[in-house]
Amino acid sequence: MTDAPATAPAARPVRAAAPRATAPAAPAPRARRAARRRRLIACGVLMAPFFALLVTVFLVPVGTAVRLSLYSDDQPGLGFGPERTVFVGLRSYAAVLTDPTFLGGLGTVVLYCLVYIPLMVAGALALALLLDSGVVRLRAFAQLGLFLPHAVPGIIAALIWLYLYTPGISPVIDLFARADITIDFLGVHTVLPSIVNIALWSNLGYNMVVFYAALRAVPREVIEASVVDGAGPLRTALQVKTPMVRASIVTVALFTLIWALQLFTEPMLLSQSSPMINSRFSPSMYIYDAAFNRNNYGLAAASSVVLLACTIALSYGVTRFTSRAQNAEEAR
Repeated sequence: MTDAPATAPAARPVRAAAPRATAPAAPAPRARRAARRRRLIACGVLMAPFFALLVTVFLVPVGTAVRLSLYSDDQPGLGFGPERTVFVGLRSYAAVLTDPTFLGGLGTVVLYCLVYIPLMVAGALALALLLDSGVVRLRAFAQLGLFLPHAVPGIIAALIWLYLYTPGISPVIDLFARADITIDFLGVHTVLPSIVNIALWSNLGYNMVVFYAALRAVPREVIEASVVDGAGPLRTALQVKTPMVRASIVTVALFTLIWALQLFTEPMLLSQSSPMINSRFSPSMYIYDAAFNRNNYGLAAASSVVLLACTIALSYGVTRFTSRAQNAEEAR
């Protein structure tokens, strides 16, 4: 008997090879340009209000002032002819920069800034730290009371303090007189501190609110860690909280500097009762006097441009100084 033939092994089904995953095709250059154009259009729409406001309230007035500073009204002959506007170039700028009254006003404003800005920043920061520490009770009412003077218009605030500074009607001066203390708030040595006092009373609460908002954003975990490490309230305030609101301090100092360089309202009103304040006490008062008392618009425009240049230079210097100090501290 012969053996049955062996059966052949069944053939295995052949599986189709899975298609390889292909990398997504790079977007076409036309699609990239279209996406970029859409982003630029969106940015332009969002920035249009800012640039419109910048051109309207800054660039156009600055351009007008620069143009006016290059011209002057002149009368030919002996002054009996018709007045005409002539191009004088930089003559108005030379007159401003060589005028001792304008330079004296700049010196007064610089001295005012040296006294006012440190007091403003330190006082507002100290009040904000007190409110944030919880030492002050009825915090909301205290914050409202400190902010209320800022809600008073600057002219009204100056009139209030003019009443308190004027001898004969001031209850403050009468109170000092009862104690045999004679003080003249509008004297030659006290008029500038009196102006500083008005500015501090008006703006201290506003800057305090700015610092207080920045302090509330400081992480509570950092403060709790400093307390656990043994730091007292004063050390926590000066070495923990204050460095963490440095950006707010720089911002407040910068805006206070810009505002201080435009000193006008307080000395203008106090000049009615004090011979120590003349019509050119500050650069802004010099500009007002040149334009509306002497009708010299070219000189007023030139002094405005000089004041703007000083403001930009000082603001840039403050920004650069703070940036370098911050970079040096971070590099340690």
